[in-house]
Amino acid sequence: MNLLIRGAHILDPQNKRDGIFDLLVRKGKIASIQANLRAENKETEILDAQGLHLLPGLIDLHTHFREPGYEAKETILTGSRAALKGGFVASVSMPNTMPPCDHQGVIDNIIRKAREVPYHIFPAGTISKGREGKELSEMADLKQAGILAVTDDGDWVSDSLLMRRALEYASMLNLIVMSHCEDKRLSANGVMNEGLSSTRLGLRGIPSASEEIAVARDIELARLTGARLHLCHISTARSVELIRRAKTEGIQVTAEVTPHHLALTDESVEGYNTCFKMNPPLRSAEDAAALRKALREGVIDCVATDHAPHSEEDKMSEFDESPFGVIGLETALATLLTELFHKEKWPLAEIVRITSIRPKEILGLGNEFGTIEEGAEANLTLVDLGKEWTATLDTFESKSKNSCFIHSKFKGKVAATLCAGKLWKF
Repeated sequence: MNLLIRGAHILDPQNKRDGIFDLLVRKGKIASIQANLRAENKETEILDAQGLHLLPGLIDLHTHFREPGYEAKETILTGSRAALKGGFVASVSMPNTMPPCDHQGVIDNIIRKAREVPYHIFPAGTISKGREGKELSEMADLKQAGILAVTDDGDWVSDSLLMRRALEYASMLNLIVMSHCEDKRLSANGVMNEGLSSTRLGLRGIPSASEEIAVARDIELARLTGARLHLCHISTARSVELIRRAKTEGIQVTAEVTPHHLALTDESVEGYNTCFKMNPPLRSAEDAAALRKALREGVIDCVATDHAPHSEEDKMSEFDESPFGVIGLETALATLLTELFHKEKWPLAEIVRITSIRPKEILGLGNEFGTIEEGAEANLTLVDLGKEWTATLDTFESKSKNSCFIHSKFKGKVAATLCAGKLWKF
Protein backbone atom coordinates (compact mmCIF):
# COMPACT_ATOMS: atom_id res chain seq x y z
CA MET A 1 0.00 0.00 0.00
CA ASN A 2 1.19 3.51 -0.83
CA LEU A 3 1.16 6.38 1.66
CA LEU A 4 0.82 10.11 0.99
CA ILE A 5 1.89 12.40 3.83
CA ARG A 6 0.35 15.80 3.25
CA GLY A 7 1.50 19.17 4.49
CA ALA A 8 4.35 18.12 6.76
CA HIS A 9 7.15 20.52 7.64
CA ILE A 10 10.09 18.44 6.41
CA LEU A 11 13.43 19.11 8.08
CA ASP A 12 16.39 17.37 6.47
CA PRO A 13 19.60 19.22 7.41
CA GLN A 14 21.83 17.07 5.20
CA ASN A 15 19.88 17.93 2.06
CA LYS A 16 19.16 21.48 3.26
CA ARG A 17 15.41 20.89 3.02
CA ASP A 18 13.37 22.92 5.49
CA GLY A 19 9.79 23.65 4.49
CA ILE A 20 6.29 22.33 3.97
CA PHE A 21 5.97 19.52 1.42
CA ASP A 22 3.99 16.42 0.62
CA LEU A 23 5.81 13.10 0.64
CA LEU A 24 4.77 9.95 -1.21
CA VAL A 25 5.86 6.51 -0.07
CA ARG A 26 5.57 3.75 -2.66
CA LYS A 27 6.43 0.14 -1.83
CA GLY A 28 8.34 1.20 1.25
CA LYS A 29 10.49 3.81 -0.48
CA ILE A 30 10.26 7.58 -0.75
CA ALA A 31 8.92 8.12 -4.25
CA SER A 32 8.44 11.88 -4.33
CA ILE A 33 8.86 15.01 -2.19
CA GLN A 34 6.97 17.98 -3.61
CA ALA A 35 4.23 20.46 -2.88
CA ASN A 36 0.65 19.50 -3.74
CA LEU A 37 1.16 15.84 -4.57
CA ARG A 38 -1.88 13.79 -5.55
CA ALA A 39 -2.75 10.27 -4.44
CA GLU A 40 -1.82 7.83 -7.18
CA ASN A 41 -4.91 5.66 -6.73
CA LYS A 42 -7.80 4.93 -4.38
CA GLU A 43 -5.68 2.50 -2.38
CA THR A 44 -3.21 5.22 -1.38
CA GLU A 45 -3.47 5.95 2.34
CA ILE A 46 -3.46 9.68 3.13
CA LEU A 47 -1.97 11.04 6.34
CA ASP A 48 -2.75 14.66 7.16
CA ALA A 49 0.44 16.05 8.72
CA GLN A 50 -0.40 19.74 8.85
CA GLY A 51 1.26 21.30 11.88
CA LEU A 52 3.67 18.37 12.25
CA HIS A 53 7.39 18.06 11.51
CA LEU A 54 8.78 15.16 9.50
CA LEU A 55 12.34 14.25 10.51
CA PRO A 56 14.85 11.55 9.59
CA GLY A 57 14.13 8.54 11.80
CA LEU A 58 15.92 8.33 15.13
CA ILE A 59 18.81 5.89 15.65
CA ASP A 60 19.76 4.56 19.10
CA LEU A 61 23.32 3.35 19.54
CA HIS A 62 22.62 1.68 22.89
CA THR A 63 19.55 -0.49 23.49
CA HIS A 64 18.94 -3.58 25.61
CA PHE A 65 16.24 -5.76 24.03
CA ARG A 66 16.94 -8.61 26.50
CA GLU A 67 16.19 -11.39 24.01
CA PRO A 68 17.41 -14.12 24.12
CA GLY A 69 17.33 -15.16 27.75
CA TYR A 70 15.47 -12.40 29.57
CA GLU A 71 12.14 -12.29 27.73
CA ALA A 72 10.29 -11.59 31.01
CA LYS A 73 11.83 -8.09 30.87
CA GLU A 74 11.64 -7.35 27.14
CA THR A 75 11.46 -9.08 23.79
CA ILE A 76 12.51 -7.95 20.35
CA LEU A 77 8.82 -7.40 19.53
CA THR A 78 7.95 -5.35 22.62
CA GLY A 79 11.24 -3.46 22.52
CA SER A 80 10.81 -2.66 18.84
CA ARG A 81 7.28 -1.39 19.45
CA ALA A 82 8.59 0.81 22.25
CA ALA A 83 11.30 2.13 19.94
CA LEU A 84 8.82 2.84 17.15
CA LYS A 85 6.50 4.65 19.54
CA GLY A 86 9.47 6.82 20.55
CA GLY A 87 10.31 7.68 16.93
CA PHE A 88 13.25 5.29 16.52
CA VAL A 89 13.79 3.29 13.33
CA ALA A 90 17.06 1.55 14.26
CA SER A 91 18.99 0.41 17.30
CA VAL A 92 22.31 -1.14 18.19
CA SER A 93 21.35 -3.91 20.61
CA MET A 94 23.70 -4.78 23.46
CA PRO A 95 25.14 -8.32 23.70
CA ASN A 96 24.55 -9.03 27.41
CA THR A 97 21.87 -11.59 26.62
CA MET A 98 21.74 -15.27 27.60
CA PRO A 99 23.47 -16.74 25.71
CA PRO A 100 25.54 -13.64 24.97
CA CYS A 101 26.06 -12.43 21.42
CA ASP A 102 29.40 -14.15 20.98
CA HIS A 103 28.46 -16.52 18.16
CA GLN A 104 26.69 -16.29 14.83
CA GLY A 105 23.52 -18.14 15.78
CA VAL A 106 22.47 -15.53 18.34
CA ILE A 107 23.13 -12.67 15.91
CA ASP A 108 21.20 -14.39 13.11
CA ASN A 109 18.19 -14.96 15.35
CA ILE A 110 18.03 -11.34 16.56
CA ILE A 111 18.20 -9.93 13.04
CA ARG A 112 15.58 -12.38 11.76
CA LYS A 113 13.11 -11.55 14.52
CA ALA A 114 13.62 -7.80 14.05
CA ARG A 115 12.87 -8.05 10.33
CA GLU A 116 9.50 -9.58 11.15
CA VAL A 117 8.39 -6.40 12.98
CA PRO A 118 9.91 -4.70 10.84
CA TYR A 119 12.54 -2.82 12.81
CA HIS A 120 16.23 -2.26 12.08
CA ILE A 121 18.41 -3.89 14.73
CA PHE A 122 22.19 -3.94 14.42
CA PRO A 123 23.28 -6.40 17.13
CA ALA A 124 26.61 -5.68 18.77
CA GLY A 125 28.86 -8.67 19.30
CA THR A 126 30.88 -9.24 22.42
CA ILE A 127 34.50 -8.16 22.78
CA SER A 128 35.33 -11.26 24.79
CA LYS A 129 33.93 -14.77 24.83
CA GLY A 130 31.06 -14.96 27.30
CA ARG A 131 31.77 -11.33 28.20
CA GLU A 132 34.27 -12.73 30.70
CA GLY A 133 37.15 -10.44 29.76
CA LYS A 134 39.58 -13.32 29.25
CA GLU A 135 39.66 -14.26 25.56
CA LEU A 136 38.67 -12.35 22.42
CA SER A 137 35.46 -13.36 20.69
CA GLU A 138 35.49 -14.58 17.10
CA MET A 139 34.93 -11.11 15.70
CA ALA A 140 35.39 -12.12 12.06
CA ASP A 141 32.55 -14.64 12.35
CA LEU A 142 30.37 -12.10 14.13
CA LYS A 143 31.10 -9.53 11.42
CA GLN A 144 30.01 -12.03 8.79
CA ALA A 145 26.76 -12.50 10.73
CA GLY A 146 26.04 -8.78 10.50
CA ILE A 147 27.49 -6.88 13.47
CA LEU A 148 28.85 -3.34 13.15
CA ALA A 149 30.32 -3.05 16.65
CA VAL A 150 31.65 -5.03 19.60
CA THR A 151 31.24 -4.34 23.31
CA ASP A 152 31.14 -6.11 26.65
CA ASP A 153 28.58 -3.54 27.82
CA GLY A 154 27.79 -3.90 31.48
CA ASP A 155 31.44 -4.78 32.03
CA TRP A 156 34.61 -2.87 31.26
CA VAL A 157 37.45 -4.87 29.72
CA SER A 158 39.84 -4.29 32.60
CA ASP A 159 42.71 -6.26 31.05
CA SER A 160 44.58 -3.57 29.12
CA LEU A 161 46.40 -6.03 26.85
CA LEU A 162 43.13 -7.74 25.91
CA MET A 163 41.55 -4.36 25.17
CA ARG A 164 44.54 -3.41 23.01
CA ARG A 165 44.17 -6.63 21.02
CA ALA A 166 40.42 -6.03 20.73
CA LEU A 167 40.98 -2.58 19.26
CA GLU A 168 43.59 -3.89 16.82
CA TYR A 169 41.47 -6.83 15.69
CA ALA A 170 38.30 -4.76 15.40
CA SER A 171 40.16 -2.14 13.38
CA MET A 172 41.21 -4.77 10.82
CA LEU A 173 37.54 -5.75 10.48
CA ASN A 174 36.27 -2.14 10.37
CA LEU A 175 34.27 -2.65 13.56
CA ILE A 176 33.63 -0.06 16.25
CA VAL A 177 34.71 -0.91 19.79
CA MET A 178 32.12 0.40 22.27
CA SER A 179 33.32 0.68 25.85
CA HIS A 180 31.34 0.69 29.09
CA CYS A 181 33.86 2.71 31.09
CA GLU A 182 33.75 1.65 34.71
CA ASP A 183 36.60 0.52 36.92
CA LYS A 184 34.62 -1.81 39.16
CA ARG A 185 37.36 -1.90 41.76
CA LEU A 186 36.49 1.73 42.39
CA SER A 187 32.73 1.61 41.94
CA ALA A 188 32.74 -1.50 44.14
CA ASN A 189 29.28 -1.93 45.68
CA GLY A 190 28.17 1.64 45.08
CA VAL A 191 24.56 2.30 44.08
CA MET A 192 24.49 6.05 43.32
CA ASN A 193 26.81 8.97 42.66
CA GLU A 194 29.33 9.59 45.43
CA GLY A 195 28.63 13.04 46.84
CA LEU A 196 26.52 15.02 49.28
CA SER A 197 23.32 13.23 48.29
CA SER A 198 24.76 9.76 48.86
CA THR A 199 26.09 10.84 52.26
CA ARG A 200 22.72 12.32 53.24
CA LEU A 201 20.82 9.24 52.07
CA GLY A 202 23.23 6.76 53.60
CA LEU A 203 23.78 4.99 50.26
CA ARG A 204 27.11 3.70 49.00
CA GLY A 205 28.62 6.01 46.41
CA ILE A 206 30.15 5.46 42.97
CA PRO A 207 32.96 7.99 42.47
CA SER A 208 33.30 9.86 39.18
CA ALA A 209 36.88 8.55 39.00
CA SER A 210 35.59 5.01 38.36
CA GLU A 211 34.44 6.26 34.94
CA GLU A 212 37.18 8.75 34.26
CA ILE A 213 40.08 6.36 34.85
CA ALA A 214 38.52 3.89 32.41
CA VAL A 215 37.88 6.64 29.85
CA ALA A 216 41.49 7.83 30.11
CA ARG A 217 42.93 4.32 29.61
CA ASP A 218 40.70 3.49 26.66
CA ILE A 219 41.53 6.77 24.95
CA GLU A 220 45.24 6.03 25.32
CA LEU A 221 44.74 2.57 23.82
CA ALA A 222 42.82 4.12 20.93
CA ARG A 223 45.76 6.47 20.43
CA LEU A 224 48.17 3.54 20.45
CA THR A 225 46.20 1.38 18.01
CA GLY A 226 44.58 4.01 15.79
CA ALA A 227 41.29 2.12 16.16
CA ARG A 228 37.78 3.55 16.42
CA LEU A 229 36.57 3.82 20.01
CA HIS A 230 33.04 4.72 21.07
CA LEU A 231 32.48 5.62 24.72
CA CYS A 232 29.09 4.65 26.11
CA HIS A 233 26.82 6.72 28.40
CA ILE A 234 29.32 9.36 29.49
CA SER A 235 28.27 10.98 32.78
CA THR A 236 30.94 13.30 34.20
CA ALA A 237 32.46 16.68 33.40
CA ARG A 238 35.99 15.30 33.67
CA SER A 239 35.21 12.56 31.14
CA VAL A 240 34.05 15.30 28.79
CA GLU A 241 37.39 17.08 29.07
CA LEU A 242 39.30 13.88 28.38
CA ILE A 243 37.22 13.33 25.24
CA ARG A 244 37.63 16.95 24.17
CA ARG A 245 41.41 16.69 24.39
CA ALA A 246 41.45 13.36 22.58
CA LYS A 247 39.48 14.79 19.67
CA THR A 248 41.76 17.80 19.34
CA GLU A 249 44.68 15.36 19.16
CA GLY A 250 43.06 13.44 16.31
CA ILE A 251 42.22 10.25 18.21
CA GLN A 252 39.29 8.35 16.68
CA VAL A 253 36.92 8.60 19.62
CA THR A 254 33.18 9.24 19.71
CA ALA A 255 30.85 9.39 22.68
CA GLU A 256 27.20 9.23 23.66
CA VAL A 257 25.10 10.57 26.54
CA THR A 258 21.67 9.48 27.76
CA PRO A 259 18.61 11.74 28.11
CA HIS A 260 18.45 11.05 31.84
CA HIS A 261 22.04 12.17 32.41
CA LEU A 262 21.24 15.40 30.57
CA ALA A 263 17.97 16.16 32.37
CA LEU A 264 18.33 14.72 35.90
CA THR A 265 20.79 14.82 38.81
CA ASP A 266 21.62 12.68 41.82
CA GLU A 267 19.16 14.70 43.89
CA SER A 268 16.41 12.71 42.13
CA VAL A 269 17.42 9.69 44.24
CA GLU A 270 16.26 11.40 47.44
CA GLY A 271 13.00 9.43 47.47
CA TYR A 272 14.82 6.07 47.21
CA ASN A 273 12.87 5.33 44.02
CA THR A 274 14.73 2.51 42.27
CA CYS A 275 13.68 3.90 38.88
CA PHE A 276 16.45 6.45 39.47
CA LYS A 277 19.08 3.74 39.90
CA MET A 278 21.14 3.33 36.75
CA ASN A 279 24.75 2.74 35.74
CA PRO A 280 26.49 5.09 35.41
CA PRO A 281 24.54 6.85 38.14
CA LEU A 282 22.92 10.25 37.88
CA ARG A 283 25.63 12.77 38.68
CA SER A 284 25.75 16.36 39.93
CA ALA A 285 24.09 19.42 38.42
CA GLU A 286 27.55 20.59 37.32
CA ASP A 287 28.11 17.32 35.48
CA ALA A 288 24.72 17.55 33.75
CA ALA A 289 25.46 21.11 32.62
CA ALA A 290 28.87 20.04 31.26
CA LEU A 291 27.23 17.17 29.34
CA ARG A 292 24.68 19.48 27.71
CA LYS A 293 27.42 21.93 26.74
CA ALA A 294 29.59 19.16 25.31
CA LEU A 295 26.68 17.77 23.32
CA ARG A 296 25.96 21.17 21.78
CA GLU A 297 29.62 21.63 20.89
CA GLY A 298 29.94 18.17 19.34
CA VAL A 299 32.45 16.92 21.92
CA ILE A 300 29.80 14.35 22.81
CA ASP A 301 28.48 13.14 19.48
CA CYS A 302 24.99 11.86 20.09
CA VAL A 303 22.23 10.81 22.46
CA ALA A 304 21.61 7.11 23.16
CA THR A 305 18.94 5.76 25.48
CA ASP A 306 20.65 2.84 27.27
CA HIS A 307 17.10 1.42 27.36
CA ALA A 308 17.42 -1.23 30.12
CA PRO A 309 14.13 -2.94 30.99
CA HIS A 310 13.61 -4.67 34.35
CA SER A 311 10.52 -6.33 35.75
CA GLU A 312 8.43 -4.68 38.44
CA GLU A 313 9.44 -7.42 40.88
CA ASP A 314 13.13 -6.68 40.32
CA LYS A 315 12.73 -2.95 40.82
CA MET A 316 10.51 -3.31 43.91
CA SER A 317 13.45 -4.55 45.98
CA GLU A 318 15.51 -2.39 48.34
CA PHE A 319 17.56 0.32 46.63
CA ASP A 320 20.83 -1.48 47.42
CA GLU A 321 19.54 -4.73 45.93
CA SER A 322 17.62 -3.38 42.93
CA PRO A 323 19.25 -3.87 39.50
CA PHE A 324 20.71 -0.90 37.64
CA GLY A 325 18.84 0.38 34.60
CA VAL A 326 15.87 2.34 33.30
CA ILE A 327 13.85 2.27 30.09
CA GLY A 328 14.14 5.24 27.76
CA LEU A 329 13.09 4.64 24.17
CA GLU A 330 9.62 6.15 24.51
CA THR A 331 10.63 9.32 26.37
CA ALA A 332 14.01 10.13 24.77
CA LEU A 333 12.87 12.52 22.04
CA ALA A 334 10.29 14.14 24.31
CA THR A 335 13.01 14.79 26.90
CA LEU A 336 15.30 16.37 24.32
CA LEU A 337 12.54 18.51 22.85
CA THR A 338 11.42 19.66 26.30
CA GLU A 339 14.85 20.32 27.79
CA LEU A 340 16.92 21.39 24.80
CA PHE A 341 14.55 22.61 22.06
CA HIS A 342 11.91 24.38 24.16
CA LYS A 343 13.82 25.38 27.32
CA GLU A 344 17.33 26.02 25.96
CA LYS A 345 16.20 27.04 22.44
CA TRP A 346 18.37 24.62 20.50
CA PRO A 347 17.60 24.64 16.77
CA LEU A 348 15.55 21.62 15.75
CA ALA A 349 18.30 20.74 13.27
CA GLU A 350 20.61 20.16 16.24
CA ILE A 351 18.16 17.65 17.71
CA VAL A 352 18.20 15.84 14.35
CA ARG A 353 21.99 15.88 14.39
CA ILE A 354 22.34 14.21 17.79
CA THR A 355 19.56 11.65 17.32
CA SER A 356 19.89 10.68 13.66
CA ILE A 357 22.74 12.17 11.64
CA ARG A 358 25.67 11.49 13.98
CA PRO A 359 24.51 7.96 14.93
CA LYS A 360 24.22 7.18 11.22
CA GLU A 361 27.71 8.54 10.57
CA ILE A 362 29.23 6.63 13.48
CA LEU A 363 27.75 3.36 12.23
CA GLY A 364 28.56 4.12 8.59
CA LEU A 365 24.99 3.58 7.39
CA GLY A 366 23.67 4.53 3.95
CA ASN A 367 21.18 7.21 2.96
CA GLU A 368 18.17 5.17 4.01
CA PHE A 369 19.01 6.67 7.42
CA GLY A 370 19.72 10.22 8.58
CA THR A 371 18.26 11.91 5.48
CA ILE A 372 14.96 12.21 3.61
CA GLU A 373 15.75 11.40 -0.02
CA GLU A 374 13.76 10.21 -3.01
CA GLY A 375 14.55 6.57 -3.71
CA ALA A 376 15.59 5.80 -0.14
CA GLU A 377 13.74 3.48 2.20
CA ALA A 378 11.20 5.42 4.28
CA ASN A 379 12.61 5.60 7.81
CA LEU A 380 11.00 8.74 9.20
CA THR A 381 9.67 10.31 12.39
CA LEU A 382 6.61 12.57 12.48
CA VAL A 383 6.58 14.89 15.48
CA ASP A 384 4.15 17.32 17.11
CA LEU A 385 6.53 19.87 18.63
CA GLY A 386 3.87 21.62 20.71
CA LYS A 387 2.04 18.57 22.09
CA GLU A 388 2.01 18.60 25.90
CA TRP A 389 1.66 15.27 27.67
CA THR A 390 2.50 13.44 30.88
CA ALA A 391 4.22 10.05 31.05
CA THR A 392 2.24 7.49 33.05
CA LEU A 393 2.56 3.74 33.58
CA ASP A 394 0.06 3.02 30.83
CA THR A 395 2.10 5.16 28.40
CA PHE A 396 4.62 2.47 27.61
CA GLU A 397 4.70 -0.21 24.93
CA SER A 398 7.80 -1.66 26.60
CA LYS A 399 7.20 -4.84 28.56
CA SER A 400 8.84 -3.18 31.56
CA LYS A 401 7.79 0.13 33.12
CA ASN A 402 10.95 1.15 35.00
CA SER A 403 11.09 4.71 33.69
CA CYS A 404 12.68 7.56 35.60
CA PHE A 405 10.30 9.95 33.81
CA ILE A 406 6.96 8.62 35.12
CA HIS A 407 4.76 11.62 35.99
CA SER A 408 7.10 13.96 34.08
CA LYS A 409 5.47 16.58 31.87
CA PHE A 410 6.78 16.92 28.33
CA LYS A 411 6.33 19.27 25.41
CA GLY A 412 6.81 17.48 22.10
CA LYS A 413 5.51 14.05 21.12
CA VAL A 414 5.98 11.52 18.33
CA ALA A 415 2.84 11.39 16.20
CA ALA A 416 3.89 8.50 13.93
CA THR A 417 6.93 6.56 12.77
CA LEU A 418 7.70 5.03 9.39
CA CYS A 419 10.15 2.14 9.52
CA ALA A 420 11.06 0.29 6.32
CA GLY A 421 8.04 2.03 4.80
CA LYS A 422 5.55 0.71 7.36
CA LEU A 423 3.47 3.30 9.23
CA TRP A 424 3.20 3.01 13.01
CA LYS A 425 0.73 5.13 14.99
CA PHE A 426 0.16 4.46 18.68
